[in-house]
Amino acid sequence: MIVKPKIRNNICITAHPSGCALQVREQIEYVLRSWPSRGGERAGLDGSERLGRGDQPRAVLIGSSNGYGLAARIAAAFGCGASTVGVAFEKPGAGARGGTRTGTAGWYNDRAFLLEAGRAGIPAWSVNGDAFSRETKAEVLAIAGRELGRVDLLVYSIASPRRTDPDTGAIYSTAIKPIGGRFDAKTVDFLTGRVIEVSMEPASDEEAAHTVKVMGGEDWELWVDALEDAGLLSQGFTTVAFSYIGPAVTSPIYREGTIGRAKAHLEATAEKLHARLRTFGGKALVSINKALVTRASAVIPAVPLYVALLYRVMKAKGIHEGCVEQMVRLFRDYLCTGGPLRLDEKGRIRLDDLEMREDVQREVASLWREVDTGNLSGLADIEGFREEFLRHHGFAMEGIDYGADVEV
Repeated sequence: MIVKPKIRNNICITAHPSGCALQVREQIEYVLRSWPSRGGERAGLDGSERLGRGDQPRAVLIGSSNGYGLAARIAAAFGCGASTVGVAFEKPGAGARGGTRTGTAGWYNDRAFLLEAGRAGIPAWSVNGDAFSRETKAEVLAIAGRELGRVDLLVYSIASPRRTDPDTGAIYSTAIKPIGGRFDAKTVDFLTGRVIEVSMEPASDEEAAHTVKVMGGEDWELWVDALEDAGLLSQGFTTVAFSYIGPAVTSPIYREGTIGRAKAHLEATAEKLHARLRTFGGKALVSINKALVTRASAVIPAVPLYVALLYRVMKAKGIHEGCVEQMVRLFRDYLCTGGPLRLDEKGRIRLDDLEMREDVQREVASLWREVDTGNLSGLADIEGFREEFLRHHGFAMEGIDYGADVEV
């Protein structure tokens, strides 16, 4: 079928398999280009030459098919030669030839990654299932035990709208809302270029609690527990989860809102896990990442406008980074150094250091006060936002004939 982007409420419901495959290859090429091997060999995930079974580090990545999770898997595999098990919940296209529904972008990304890893001789396995469920955890443990022997690294990168509690069967849903008061701010419809005012009522206590259940650290801890109970944690095992802080303009809906409360729980979980893991040389870390266009960020009020302004400022200064650039920094400069980590006062990795530079934030804040529909294209990188959003779904990729028939 001929596949075109179909976008509803800032969510793209189609994906292009050839475009997804190309953007995976481009990320791999960036990793290989920017992180040359050391004497033909990669150091281990702890920076040592103890590479694990088969002379390769061993990593499990939860949420590995899009955005930061996909980039982390690519950096682990093609940057430090890790054998990887990836977990994602994606859907294939409808039927064989003649199908009328595309698969999800993550489905095509995962297939493309497995193909490229196979060509490079890098062992990789994928599990398609609900990361919150016992069944998915059991499947991953079976693969890890059979194929890896031990696990050196667990990356937790989940952005989910809901979670079913494995013990009670209760279903919890994420609510993207402020806490304690109404939120009024600008945002942008990135498809039309209209800058509009949004207003959101505060979350109830139940909505805030549900968001913590979905997006907090509870499931991350359950994954570490499962690996430990199965005897799969290596000496010096490391686990890292992703978080975000951001600027004052998005704080009411993000860091001080329901998502922020969940992220605070995630960071508190890191402290608890670190205290456990350090007894055998392990560690639990939180990486505060840069604001980027992702499928999740595109639907959070105010964030698309902030990101479009941020892109303009950071690109002008030559310091813009996407998902794969951020993940190369994470692995190259933090997870694979073997030396002491450069952490902030709360023990977190700060990959948002360039975003939060004083000069960057000062310029973004100035543009935020000025921007409206009439001057949006001059003040914000709205075209860059649109293009990156489309690229996440396999569209807007140079070299792809989007008028051609493609097998979905």
